[in-house]
Amino acid sequence: MTRLWPPGAATAVGSLPGADIVEALRLVFDELPGLPHLPELPARGPGAELIGRGAALLVDLPVEIAPSGWRLTARPGRDLRRAGDIMARDLDALQRQAEEYRGALKIQATGPWTLAASLELPSGHRVISDHGATRELAASLAEGLRLHLADVARRVPGASVVLQLDEPSLPAVILGRVPTPSGYGTVRAIEATTVEQTLRSVLAVAPFGTRAVHCCSSDVPIELLRGAGADALALDLAAVGDTRRDALGEAVEAGLSLWVGVVPATDGDISLESARPPVERLWAELGFPRGQLASAVVPTPGCGLAGATPAYARRALRVVAELGRWMSELG
Repeated sequence: MTRLWPPGAATAVGSLPGADIVEALRLVFDELPGLPHLPELPARGPGAELIGRGAALLVDLPVEIAPSGWRLTARPGRDLRRAGDIMARDLDALQRQAEEYRGALKIQATGPWTLAASLELPSGHRVISDHGATRELAASLAEGLRLHLADVARRVPGASVVLQLDEPSLPAVILGRVPTPSGYGTVRAIEATTVEQTLRSVLAVAPFGTRAVHCCSSDVPIELLRGAGADALALDLAAVGDTRRDALGEAVEAGLSLWVGVVPATDGDISLESARPPVERLWAELGFPRGQLASAVVPTPGCGLAGATPAYARRALRVVAELGRWMSELG
């Protein structure tokens, strides 16, 4: 598969510490020139975090903040306006920062199943507990993403926009681990075929070759994500056990790109020397030529960096960029 990003590119999962979007964008474009992204800054509060940011993309499904979290509501209000304003300011800043940029640009959004497992119906139950509401939410999200991607493409005409859907709740959805409002039970498991079909319908808003799905769980459903049409799998290498190596190898053989988290998302002692061995080991176990590593693998932090210090976040981006450059020198 032809990649939109150059061999040896590195990227980040999405979130960064701090509340200054201009500063965050400068950091991303300085450290990750091969595959920069629009960073998310949850420290700014409700509407800037994963669920509020995703809910703000929904079309004709307004939301508000309830004591237990984000909830669907009858009409738009202050909470939704705030989330929309945050996104609008982020896109304005991106447009200024990337005015002359040419290349792949990654945009993250909450996936349909994580959104359905997190948002509440007016009754207080999770959207995922209602099949009809879940279908409506997925269709609304797909339309919102279509508009969002078109807006980004208009603002940054030199960019080839890559869509990353964040699905941290996907394993819980499939395994029936999403809690009910009481906390004493769980929503019944959703059939894998239904999960795959819904995810495919949302990914389809992005062109072939631009669709990535991120899930940093140890139970990441690799085969399901392939079936849903993902072109890239973003996962935490430390969380994915040796038993998943065959599935990863089959994904690479099928032409998918692996975005592997190789440095921790929280502060620690990291360097190129510590990040390189896990990637070398993975590639050796998969049995592919070293010269193909840079074109098939994109190094990333293990997950979002919102919980890290600013100094560590900068160091993490620098290390994955160094790892990408080392990979490109192999072939």
